[in-house]
Amino acid sequence: MGATKETGAAAGVESAISPSGSHQQPHKRNDNEKDLASSFLAKNASGQRIVITAADSARVLRRIDVVILPIMLTVYFLQGLDKATLAYASVFGLIDDTGLKGDEYSWLGSIVYLAQLIMQPPLAWLLVRLPIAKFTSAMVLFWGVSLSCMAAAHNFGGLLATRFFLGVFEASVAPSFVAITQMWWRRREQTIIFIFFGVITVVFSFVMLAFMPDSPIEAKFLSDEDKMIAVERLRMNQMGVISREWRNDHLKEALLDPKSWFWFALLFSISIPSGGISTFGPLIVKTFGFDQFQTILFNIPFGFVQLVATVGGAFLAQKIKMKGPVIVLLCLPPIAGCVMLMVLSRDAEHRASLLVGYYLISVYPGITPLIYSWASQNTAGDTKKKCTNAVLFIGQSIGNVIGPLLYTQTEAPSYSRGLRSNLALYVVIIILVGATTIYLRMLNRGHARRRVEMGKSAVIVDTSLDSEEQAAAAAAAAPQIEENENVGEEESNVAVASSNGEVGRPGERAFENLTDLQNEDFIFVF
Repeated sequence: MGATKETGAAAGVESAISPSGSHQQPHKRNDNEKDLASSFLAKNASGQRIVITAADSARVLRRIDVVILPIMLTVYFLQGLDKATLAYASVFGLIDDTGLKGDEYSWLGSIVYLAQLIMQPPLAWLLVRLPIAKFTSAMVLFWGVSLSCMAAAHNFGGLLATRFFLGVFEASVAPSFVAITQMWWRRREQTIIFIFFGVITVVFSFVMLAFMPDSPIEAKFLSDEDKMIAVERLRMNQMGVISREWRNDHLKEALLDPKSWFWFALLFSISIPSGGISTFGPLIVKTFGFDQFQTILFNIPFGFVQLVATVGGAFLAQKIKMKGPVIVLLCLPPIAGCVMLMVLSRDAEHRASLLVGYYLISVYPGITPLIYSWASQNTAGDTKKKCTNAVLFIGQSIGNVIGPLLYTQTEAPSYSRGLRSNLALYVVIIILVGATTIYLRMLNRGHARRRVEMGKSAVIVDTSLDSEEQAAAAAAAAPQIEENENVGEEESNVAVASSNGEVGRPGERAFENLTDLQNEDFIFVF
């Protein structure tokens, strides 16, 4: 076997801390409160901690990537196409053909996200209680059916109804995939249009149902040994895997944790520009003096820039092991783009410059996944993760409802109100990133003090953002790490706990379904 077992005592007593910083009374944790991964390891690994090699981890990761990642990417691709269908249909006469007036077109963009907003609270509970792959597959099926039904809608009322149900069923995709990512990967790792993409989505829901496992523990494509490795790889995340038990204390903590509202504010702030541009983007390009087909043609680079920004932003964040600075960097091109569209005249002389400004704005999609990732990497506990995700998607939904309403046909071609608000919000995002980073550093200092009080080792080295080679090197170098006398100066993946000069080995409580605030070994990342 490539994986070996190493004895390690899992703590049976929880030492909790409230979001306000006050300690709670320790209490015994029964087996039902723990993560399912804990029971799985107890049964299959005789209660011992699995030590895995870099080769074993890489081998299991490749199998997970081959099976799970294509499913998720395909659904995200279909979701992206779905968002574009309304905007492209508007360029080809949807507004005139269906007799839309005033801000009715804006409401067709907003209603989807209003429905998603309504769905977030029940989704948080459902994602804890139900098998996630089967539930999400069913929601994708009904999402595809709703999209196909838009072909039968010929007035505002019909379009509004189908768009509402589209939002209801599409609402589960993003929070489901955040949860799936957390349980599989480490922190590091018009008519024809509607019918065509709606039918594709319906068909793919059955592919997802057949091949998407509900968790690593239930993955048929992994052997029992590989399941243990897949679970053990996640130990340093200190987030658990899945429990299917609803915890009211986790809900309370998620609602009282300031981090939840930082993530809410960040998603809200980026979703207003996102909702407006995704609904009105092609119409903005049309105001530059292009016909229908030219408008679609010149939107192609917009998608390419989105791809580069998203992939490039993710790569840079992985490289420097920080999300905050990359989010700030990605805000700068949209700020410049908004200014250009606000000051340049809509004439043939400035057409090229207007396109450049529009393409600069298209960098914004790279911000949203980084916020999701940043939030997920700093949240632990099964119920708390789902509830925090609900808070995030409520913020996103509210922002996406507001975004299209800031752009109206009466303000064409300048769309000044929408562009001004978007410009201000990119600045707000930069400020929020700074405030969030400061708070995360404060939490790391607080956890360090708690570890000192508990007599734990001097240094905890978090390798959850490292490659296998980097993790191995960090483990080898850990005994040589000198004591840092100021616990406020820790790096993003190192925290000082005591003054005895020893280096701790975190992860013993990783599968006890503890929240990030309850687990003193949890390291917050920037």
